[in-house]
Amino acid sequence: MSSAAEVPFIDTTVLAAAATAELEDWGLLEEATSADTPMQVHGVTMWSASPGSSESEDEGGPETGIWQCTAGPSYWVQEENEFVYILSGSLTVTPDGGKPATFGAGDCAMFPRGWRGTWDLHETVRKVYVLF
Repeated sequence: MSSAAEVPFIDTTVLAAAATAELEDWGLLEEATSADTPMQVHGVTMWSASPGSSESEDEGGPETGIWQCTAGPSYWVQEENEFVYILSGSLTVTPDGGKPATFGAGDCAMFPRGWRGTWDLHETVRKVYVLF
């Protein structure tokens, strides 16, 4: 059995206040599909398997954080599994060839690696995410 000193420390103080946590400016959403609707992204990485990683570095490793984006349409191709918990806002998610589902505050969703489809954010959405 490992001692407590060997277990990595995960700062959960941000998670406890995720709905009001101060977020970093992550720029415009690359996945946005309307040139008329630029989508601004803010977020904070709470934990990453790669110490010192950030949005600007290569993606793909396990990570958890808070993500917020302004309203608009976007198209996603999941390169990793993602679990989300919606803190505020609402969105409709439509998988390619599937039926739309609407999510709002308090809802959870899982998007497996390889999932493809649209996200239509009806208003600013804030979520806690886990990529794995």
